[in-house]
Amino acid sequence: MQARVLLVSSEAVPLVKTGGLADVITALAISLRNAGVDASVLIPGYPEAMKNLGEVQPVQFDAVLPGGPGRLLRGTIPGTDVPAILLDTARFRRRDANPYVDQSGVEFDDNAVCFADLSHAAVAICAGQTGLEVPHVVHANDWHAALIPLLLKLRGLDHVGSMLTIHNLAFQGNYDMSVAEQIGIPPHMLTEDGVEYWGKISFLKAGIRFADCVSTVSKNYAQEILTSRFGYGMEGVLNFRKADLRAIPNAIDDALWNPRADQLIAAHFDSDNMKGKNVCKRDLQTLFGLLPADPFAPVLGIGSRISHQKMADVVIEALPAILERHQRLQVVVLGCGDRQYEEGFLQLAERYSGRMGVHIGYDERRAHALHAGSDMLLHGTRFEPFGLTPIYAMRYGTIPIGSRVGGLVDTINDAGPADQLPQGLPTAATGVLFDGESAQDMQDAVARAFTIYGSSACWQAMQRNAMNIDCDWSGPTRSYMDAYMQVAENTVRHLFAARQPESEQKVAVAAAA
Repeated sequence: MQARVLLVSSEAVPLVKTGGLADVITALAISLRNAGVDASVLIPGYPEAMKNLGEVQPVQFDAVLPGGPGRLLRGTIPGTDVPAILLDTARFRRRDANPYVDQSGVEFDDNAVCFADLSHAAVAICAGQTGLEVPHVVHANDWHAALIPLLLKLRGLDHVGSMLTIHNLAFQGNYDMSVAEQIGIPPHMLTEDGVEYWGKISFLKAGIRFADCVSTVSKNYAQEILTSRFGYGMEGVLNFRKADLRAIPNAIDDALWNPRADQLIAAHFDSDNMKGKNVCKRDLQTLFGLLPADPFAPVLGIGSRISHQKMADVVIEALPAILERHQRLQVVVLGCGDRQYEEGFLQLAERYSGRMGVHIGYDERRAHALHAGSDMLLHGTRFEPFGLTPIYAMRYGTIPIGSRVGGLVDTINDAGPADQLPQGLPTAATGVLFDGESAQDMQDAVARAFTIYGSSACWQAMQRNAMNIDCDWSGPTRSYMDAYMQVAENTVRHLFAARQPESEQKVAVAAAA
């Protein structure tokens, strides 16, 4: 008998992706299965997900959903052995490229009902109301699935353990109280001790309050969210659950983001032979219309959501001075988000035609080209739960310039002040971190990176450090399995423990007792 885990999320690659959450869900599911856990993924049946999943089979489904009729479809995530279950409803079928907001950037007015449907479908699986096996643990991810722990307890389904992972605390799923009855929240839960949050229902608070275990995705962020600066109003309930809060860092798919074998880049290379990176730079320059396609021109990449969180406003303000100061610098921007910031980047690209290229949108080919061909990655952010993008960049010898917040503190080893560089870099330096949120703070950080770039020996040493960081899923997978074992029933805890390395089994079983 295998331990069974149901991962519930709003997205998963390659079915649908708007950000790093999608990468994490699929990579974790693959890693869990490689470790002997029967992991499957439940996501909404958006049109894009239905198309990308391919062949599906209907699953017996006897549950009633808040938003109306629905059905479950089962397939396999392409290129993997991970079972994928799609919740197909009329509401989800109306979702376009972005599953959360319409083409004007406004949140869909039925999001509360849509994602309540997702949670109710997961609970129906746990209750044995479908043709699927009942999981031992259901792992909810972010607010979209955060009603699951509460619904399990309301139905008395104590045989299934629950875990909530917070990938981004700023997105909480807060809705008007009037929707409570429709989505299955009883009146006695509409209190401060329940799911009430500033006069509204909070999906995320429900998960934090009632999950058997709560985790987030980096050690530093786990500490930050207990404070008023980064807690986004949830610091009270998070401190209440502090004893049950875990920090399990993210990782990346080492096979997918690997400059030695990446099929989406123009040439392969590694830390011992970097010649292919120059070929990748020329390819990136061509893709983004940079002139000339000069292998000696430094290229600064920006690849992220174009949003206030990611300091898009600061980047737009800082770039003109950065471009004026560093006359050979070329800039590429890949992403989408707030319309006003998208327009700001497009205007800069027109102003600095040939030196700056912008692609509004997202595609894997350009993303891999950006990481492989850039010299530096600018990743300013006001908060950052983990930060997958700088990890991708480092794997390709692209040096991140990032804010000293959240997971970036855990994953980027700062090169230190510029005036110390003549004495050499810190041994493990992999990038540049900066404090503050002003254009001047960002300009100074880029200038510091250029100081290092001017010393080929220092720069190459930092590239080697960055390319050889430990970023695979084996460690995080063991941590998730330990968490699952803690919340599973006594009768099945040994199933998770048995899949850990033998040296860790006795410790894990003793801790769970």
